[in-house]
Amino acid sequence: MDINYYCQECNYRLRHKRAIREWLREVATEEGNLQIGEINYIFCPSTVHRQMNIDYVGHDYFTDIITFDYSNLEQGYISGDIYIDYQTVTDNAKIYNTTAECEMLRVVVHGVLHLCGQGDKTPETEAVMHSKEDKYLELFSQKFAVKK
Repeated sequence: MDINYYCQECNYRLRHKRAIREWLREVATEEGNLQIGEINYIFCPSTVHRQMNIDYVGHDYFTDIITFDYSNLEQGYISGDIYIDYQTVTDNAKIYNTTAECEMLRVVVHGVLHLCGQGDKTPETEAVMHSKEDKYLELFSQKFAVKK
């Protein structure tokens, strides 16, 4: 299967798509010897993403990512639809004093880590998630010579 990128009501362009595919395959392998089934990244504006958050998650606020998980970890594969609010990602980059590209990579790998079974609902699991994001961002930066 594959990793696909789509835009819904926007024209956002993710850079380094091939490198990201390879990177995410490595993440899945390292996180549990998992294979990629089909992962769809759908980039959308804040208005669309917030309505999805209300409709599907029951939260009335802006967030950067919503992950719909169709994985079967017992069978060794991950699959899902990952909706990313590119506008919130850009805003968060300013808050966290990083580049929009680096913050987007963090959110992209965050979604795959969710599919691999990593949670982030408690302070402990959130700390583990953040540590893994940092680890894999460093891997991406080293392997593909893209600045974080």
